[in-house]
Amino acid sequence: MTLTKRVIPCLDVDNGRVVKGMHFKSIKDAGDPVLLAEKYSHEGADELVFLDITASEQQRETIKSLVQKVAQVIDIPFTVGGGVKTLQDARDILLSGADKVAINTGAVKNPGIITKLMEIFGKQCIVIAMDVKRNYEIKDDRHIFKSDSKKFWFEVYIYGGKTPTNLDAIEWAKEVEKLGAGEILLTSIDMDGTKEGYDVQLIKEIVNAVNIPVVASGGCGKPKHMLDVFLQTNVDAALAASIFHYQTHSVDRVKEYLKENGVPVRL
Repeated sequence: MTLTKRVIPCLDVDNGRVVKGMHFKSIKDAGDPVLLAEKYSHEGADELVFLDITASEQQRETIKSLVQKVAQVIDIPFTVGGGVKTLQDARDILLSGADKVAINTGAVKNPGIITKLMEIFGKQCIVIAMDVKRNYEIKDDRHIFKSDSKKFWFEVYIYGGKTPTNLDAIEWAKEVEKLGAGEILLTSIDMDGTKEGYDVQLIKEIVNAVNIPVVASGGCGKPKHMLDVFLQTNVDAALAASIFHYQTHSVDRVKEYLKENGVPVRL
């Protein structure tokens, strides 16, 4: 049986409001997280992702009360991330109604936490969020790629896409899988907010490097972009924000379009 591909709206939350930016900058308001969550659940979203995008940078926990309110209005799997550094942070998020915990900065700073989280909550609960950007300063021991005759490697960023880590994204993906991650949420900082399509090259490389599900994120501007990423890579799910928040497209229509074009989805 063919596994269906998942379509996942994303709520990037800052100070209690859903926001959207470009390349993780120039943020603008996109609405109320509870209202949007309820709408996407009704429209047939397969899952929902909620990221408290300034929690790590501001050294605070995810807004639990808001997570609880969102959890109450949806009946689909729910991933929450932002500021997760400890087992208690993860436990609080799960007790607030999330099904999975996403962790980025906390995992890069302390990779051992991935294994601890997996042992306590189960692999299916642990999502490693990877914010990745192309770096054109060529170094040894990196996976080097070429595009438009320019060479580059993919670098992992933390603190909401603001701080480079010198980590090679391909190697980090393999590492988090070994440590016990159940899924990777992969965002291209280069494509984020551009509405020009996903970074297919990045996604393909990460998907081919690991055996756990990968969610593609960053750059979706129209249903065709989602179709392209499903047809050109073996990614398990595609995440989008702008096309859903600003009512350009509804989740159910996007899924119908994918189905019409040969992508197995759950309608």
